Amino acid sequence: RIGSQRVVITVGTNKPGGVVSTDEWQDFLATGVTPRFPQGITSWRASGQWRSEAGKLEHEASYVLQLVHANSADTERAVREVMTDYRKRFEQEAVLRVRLPACVSLR
Repeated sequence: RIGSQRVVITVGTNKPGGVVSTDEWQDFLATGVTPRFPQGITSWRASGQWRSEAGKLEHEASYVLQLVHANSADTERAVREVMTDYRKRFEQEAVLRVRLPACVSLR
């Protein structure tokens, strides 16, 4: 499908009082992502670093979420909701999003 987008969202797992567990991540996917993107998602573990607002270089385990979807106002809203949900649920300072045009074929 021409006119699609590939969105890659990267999130850290450090949170106040601990880290986001595998069970918490799976629950987030089931309740925060899948209802918004029932056609499918892909996620994997990663390791990352970033500079916080305080200027500290942070190293932490991460998750990467890949979404491929039609370019529309509804899906844009859903992506933003996923990002906001993660930030609030796990008390994150930031969530990284990379958006790329995509030509999609599923056969």
